[in-house]
Amino acid sequence: MRVITGEARGRKLITLDGEDVRPTTDRVKEGMFNIIQFDLEGANVLDLFAGSGQLGIEAISRGAKHCSFVDSSNRSIDVVKQNLKSVGFEKRASVFCGDSKMYIALSKDKFDIALLDPPYNREIIDSVLPDVAEKMNDWGIIICESAFNEALPQTAGEFTLHREYKYGKIKLTAYRKNK
Repeated sequence: MRVITGEARGRKLITLDGEDVRPTTDRVKEGMFNIIQFDLEGANVLDLFAGSGQLGIEAISRGAKHCSFVDSSNRSIDVVKQNLKSVGFEKRASVFCGDSKMYIALSKDKFDIALLDPPYNREIIDSVLPDVAEKMNDWGIIICESAFNEALPQTAGEFTLHREYKYGKIKLTAYRKNK
């Protein structure tokens, strides 16, 4: 796994081992960042269900000002911290180990971009999406990665499903605020 482009282009990142781990492929990651390319510069990003932190690190590499990494696994958080250190982005990041809903409830931050990549087919996005929408700036965008056959909500608070993008068995769903 590597950073695709930007400041840390080509830098290798470590990932977790195990059957529950599903790193985002370069193809899907490139698609995701094509969707948000004009929203990234100076953005405050939320990488919820961070895993190895590759999505948030890619966002910082491409110009985001700051990224908050959240995961409930201590092992994942350790990997995120190692990856941040290896690319030199520690000062542009905050890392939280704990439940995603608890983090969102406690956070005082507002986000420009939220990247949600939870375990597939467990209805986790349905549960957390309305809370994430409450923490978004008006011009923000929420991107959810899910299995292509997983039905996601049409709305989340004032955010509406803007567009879906399919990459084989994976789907990216973009939400933007109603105008």
